[in-house]
This record gives sequence, structure tokens and C-alpha cells, in this order.
Amino acid sequence: MIGGGPAGLYFSILMKRADPAHDIQLRERNPPDNTFGWGVVFSEQTLGNLRAADPESYAAIEDHFARWDDIDIHFRGTTITSGGHGFVGIARQTLLDILRRRAESLGVRLTYRTEVDDETALDADLIVGADGVNSGVRRRHRDAFEPDLDVRTARYIWLGTTRRFDAFTFIIVETPAGVFQAHAYRFDDTRSAFIVECDERSWRGAGFDAMNLDQSVAACEAMFAPWLEGHPLLSNVPAHQREHPWVTFVRVRCARWHQGRVVLIGDAAHTAHFSIGSGTKLAMEDAIALARSLNAEPALETALAGYEAERVTEALRLQNAARNSMQWFENVRRYVHLEPAQFAYSLLTRSQRVSHENLRLRDRTYLDGVERWFSARATGRDGDAAVPPLFTPYRLRGLTLPNRVVVSPMDMYSAVDGTPNEFHLVHLGARALGGAGLVMTEMTCVSPEARISLGCTGMYTEVHVEGWTRIADFVHRWTPAALCLQLGHSGGKGATLRMWEGMDEPLDEGGWPVMAPSAVAYKPGMQVPREMTRADMEQVRDEFVRATRMAVRCGFDMLELHCAHGYLLSAFITPLSNLRTDEWGGSAESRLRFPLEVFRAMREAWPAERPMSVRISAHDWTDGGLTDADAVGVAQAFHAAGADIIHVSAGQTSAAAQPVYGRMFQTPFSDRIRNEARIPTIAVGNITDADQVNSIIAAGRADLCALGRPHLSDPQWTLRAAAALGFTGQWWPVQYLPGKSQLERTLQRAQTP
Repeated sequence: MIGGGPAGLYFSILMKRADPAHDIQLRERNPPDNTFGWGVVFSEQTLGNLRAADPESYAAIEDHFARWDDIDIHFRGTTITSGGHGFVGIARQTLLDILRRRAESLGVRLTYRTEVDDETALDADLIVGADGVNSGVRRRHRDAFEPDLDVRTARYIWLGTTRRFDAFTFIIVETPAGVFQAHAYRFDDTRSAFIVECDERSWRGAGFDAMNLDQSVAACEAMFAPWLEGHPLLSNVPAHQREHPWVTFVRVRCARWHQGRVVLIGDAAHTAHFSIGSGTKLAMEDAIALARSLNAEPALETALAGYEAERVTEALRLQNAARNSMQWFENVRRYVHLEPAQFAYSLLTRSQRVSHENLRLRDRTYLDGVERWFSARATGRDGDAAVPPLFTPYRLRGLTLPNRVVVSPMDMYSAVDGTPNEFHLVHLGARALGGAGLVMTEMTCVSPEARISLGCTGMYTEVHVEGWTRIADFVHRWTPAALCLQLGHSGGKGATLRMWEGMDEPLDEGGWPVMAPSAVAYKPGMQVPREMTRADMEQVRDEFVRATRMAVRCGFDMLELHCAHGYLLSAFITPLSNLRTDEWGGSAESRLRFPLEVFRAMREAWPAERPMSVRISAHDWTDGGLTDADAVGVAQAFHAAGADIIHVSAGQTSAAAQPVYGRMFQTPFSDRIRNEARIPTIAVGNITDADQVNSIIAAGRADLCALGRPHLSDPQWTLRAAAALGFTGQWWPVQYLPGKSQLERTLQRAQTP
């Protein structure tokens, strides 16, 4: 066993406890009383795992716990408290002392002040690398483990204090130099951990980059004096870091955790940002899983493979949550424009592990207050009852949406010669009857050559105007929903089969030549488009304007320009497909020139009182492509041209893309644009339930949420969500009211124990 932290000690305990005949040797480079950092945090769930794994050490640990339920957030002169979080803390040194004594009592051979330079020379059946984030074992076997080390840019210093914080405390301080935050929590009867963190710009602005340990401690004491109440900050920073005490977090991820007789556990295999307090939890649960697997399976390779398979998913899940939390704190200055109530809510839900309804379970009083505040801001009326955020109204120019739910644009590939038919009437009409505040059409093409497939809808003939008018009239007569027409041009991704016939596969017959900013095929086997001339651009612009004027006649409430997913205008924006060297290519400004020209022409033709949105791909998910940082500039350009809201999607601009999927996986891009550029946004991408929508809207990560596939399986998604949440203010078709009362009774019975 290499490494005497919690992972190494706990694994040694569990193996020796399972079989006293095991000969276990632990070697640690530092003395037993020399640890860095202050407190360790556990959740109630983790405590149950520790209690079951080794009741003896758990009993000793439990005697030293500091417990708290509340989280206090201090921001702009306001303290906001949320309860019911159920954490415990313990001094790191105390935890190590308990585990060391327990290991010694079981017969584990502990050797301190010993460096292991070549573990392969050791005479051992199994070598466990538990030597932390800077693991020598991992480094020496890097070809086998393939570690991925992501060194972050935010700076932090891990201190302690004699000030006893009775809640897990976050303190946000804004100074002329920048934004600084403290994470503080009590871990015994006399002391608290006190971590000061900031982005690099703030760190340099405050002069911390030129300060040694004593100077940094003094500066932090002055900065956080109102909350320290005269108590000092304490340090146990290693001697070699005293001149440069501020450090950066390193996210560790390994492709494999074992090779031959060598296996990694804890921070040697993976790290999780300290803001979710799961590093020690992961390490000790690794130890539990590894010991269990080894004791259940005599074949070493099978046992190690089983351990890795069991733990890699859990580690990835927590790392994803930790990444979300880490990025929030790395970008705190992005959120300080929010009002305290929304800032605190955003902080509490930053990791996506704590959701809107989860907060209700923890502290209903707190969440009712958030909902009343949000509703008052949305309606302009104080004193209203608590309303779930997704059911609050939202105004765009002269259009007021009754709620925040959007039926996402979804290609149905069911038109004939571009004409919407009975299918589209029923499809869009059913979802408007289903209660969504805004219903978007599929990408409607501005010319026959602009279609993706032969089944795409269009807006370029009078027959199309008649078909769309029929749909708009139905929606407006029978529902309060607004109807948005999305206009687009397929560009180089046109003349392909319908989705169910072969995604992005060229037509066998009946196709047409395609064009794009550059002669670059989207993927092998597709047409190589011809490079557009200026005359082509002028024609396409005029086709968008023609379609816009037709949309006015149809009675659409809102218009969206499709600049995402690798279609024509998106292909101009991304450098992956725009290789031009003239005024329409090269720099970001030049690549945006034609899409902005089209948008401005449409905006001029569209009534001033009606809103317009633009859908963008905020990330290309591949090297050399656009990132979310670039997307901020794209959004700003369209907003300056008159876009009222940005519909933030991602990807589908390159066949080589490697998107990172997950719950609400594109919402961080919306969050960045909305809070960094201060531009309204629509979030989209694997948003599936009302809890997620409420969390996104209340936190200010988006103003509207678009749901696609959930509306395919449930056209009444919004009505069902209202019934499930007990919200009676949602409009229902009068014809469906008997179903409303039955649904509410059914859901109430299901929720009653």
C-alpha cells in the first residue's frame, strides 16, 4: 500500500478485517502527524457506507463529528439560509489518527517517512497506489493508466480559523480588484476550514500573485474581517509552498485504473473539486469497493476489473457534478449581477445534484420564498402565492408568453412539395393544446433547394402560406400558445434522405445540387457543395426576406432564424466549414457577416412589435471548432442586430464532433451567454422534466426551456407537469377539464403514502 491518506488506511483496515492472515504493508512519504488541509466533509449517505464497512472505526469517527444542516450564503449585505442539507465534518488529522490506530490494532504494518521510487521492485501480490493527486505510481505507469490531468486556472488557499461557523458558509466579496469567495465549515468544537478562492484575474488584481503565505493570510483576514469577527486565519501549508501558497485544482481522470498487480484508488485515480466535498468520500468508497471485490473474487485480474467497473461510473458521475460546481465558482464574477435571491439559488443548484424539488424536500420555507420572489419579478406584483418558475409569464417585445415551456423545433419530414398538411396541423395543434407557452415549427425552408429532404416544410409559395395560416389560426383560436416559425436553409446538408431512411445520407434520386460557404462535404459520401458566390448570397438573403413577409401574412407571433447544426448560415459561422479567404471568411467578424446580413434584412421586414430569435450551435465539439467562449461573441452580434433571445443548441456542425452528452448537457452554454453577455436565452438539450425546467429558470441559466423528445411522447407535457406540481393556474382546454380533475386525483393518490 503506497500512501497513508484516508484511502490507503481504510483499504488496509478492510482487508485486514476481512482476513487477519493478509500481510499488509503501508508506506507513506510524510510523518503520521503531518497533513495538509483542515476538515473533511461527509454526507449522510456516505456515513451509512462507512458504518456498514467497519463499525469500529465508524464509532470512533462519529464521536468527533461536527454536524450542520444549514447553508448560509453571504452576498451583497444579505445572508440567505437554506436548511436540511445534512452534512458532517471532521478534522482531517483526527480522521487519519483514528484510521491509523485502527489499522495498527489490526496488525497493518505502517511505515512513515518512506518514499517509494519503484513499486515494481516490491515483493507483493498487489500494489495499491493511494498516493494522492500527485501520485508517483500513476506517473510511473502513465502509459498503462493514460491519465488526463486538467489544471484549472482559478486559485485557492486552504486555511483554517478559530471562528466557529454553525452552517456551511459561502461568503462572496467584491472589491475593485475582483471577486473572491470563501468556503467555510466547522469540523470540530473549536475550528473551521476556510478556503479562499478566486479567478486568476482577481488573484492578480489583488496582488496575491506577489504575496507569500504570511502576507496572503493577512490580506485574507482583512478581506473577510466582517465574518471572521476578530478570529485569526490559520495555516498548515507545506514549507515548500510558503513563498507561493496559492494553488490550482487539478482534475485527474484515468482511462484505466489497474494494470497487472498495480491498482489506483482515491485521488490517484480521480479527483473531484473541493466545492462539493466528495474527494475523501470517493477515496474511502473506492477502498470499500476494492476490498469487497478482492475478497469475493480469487482471481486478481477479475477482481480488479470488477472494482474498476463498479467505481468508474460513480466517479464519473461525481466528477461531472464537481465539474459543474467548479466551473460555477471559477466564474463567480459572471453571476454577481444577479439579485441575492437568485444568486443564492444558482449557487445551491450549481452542481445539478440539488434540484428545485430537492430543495423543496430540504427546506420548503426557503423554496416558497424563492418562488414568491421569482413570481413577483415576472409579474410585477408583490404578495403573490408561490408559483413554480416554469409557470411564470415571460415577455418578448409585444408578446407575453403564459409560461416558460417551449416545444422545440423538430423536423417531421412529412411535407409534400414543402406544404404543411394535416399531420403538421395535428402535430403542432396538439402541443399547443398541451399547454406549452411557445410552439416552434420545424425548420421551414426558404426555397426548394434549401430543404434538407423531400419531406421538409417550406415557405416559398402561396400554397405554403395557406397551409401555415390554417395552423396558425387553429393555435390562436383554441389555445393561448404563441406560434414561432423557424426559417432556415440546409446548405451543404441538403438533398438527403428522411431521418428514418438514413440520417445525413444523400438522396438516391430526386436530389439537387447543394451550395455552402466552401466546397467542404459534411461527411464522406455526401455531396461536395459548390462554393457560394455573392450573387448566391443575395438570392438566399432575398429568399429569407420573402419567407419573412409570408410569415407575417400567416399570423406567426415570432420568428426564428436557424444558424445552428451545420446548415447554411451555421456553416458560415464555424471555421470548420467556412474556409473562405474573402470578406465572408477568416475572422469571426467576417464569418458572421453574411448570417448577420440575412438577419438584419429579416428584422427589417418583420413587424417591430414581434420578437425574433436566433438558434446557434454554441460548441462544435471538435478541435478547431467554435467553443462556448466564441458563442458569447456570436450571441452578442445577433443581439446587437436586433435578436431578442438566443436559442442555444450545440454541435452537428461536423461529422467528427464528439459531444459530451448528459442531463441538460447544453444548458451551461445558455448559462454562459445569458449571464456573461446578459442576453436572454432559450436552453435546449436533454431537458426532460419539470424539476429541471424549474431549476434552470429559477437559477437564471435561461429564460425559456425548449423540450423536444418529451413532447413527442407526451403532447400534454405542460398540463401533466402542472397537475404533478399541484399548480392550478395553468390553462387547460375547457373540453379537457374532466381529464384535468381525474389526472390531479390520480397523481395525488400516487403521492400519498
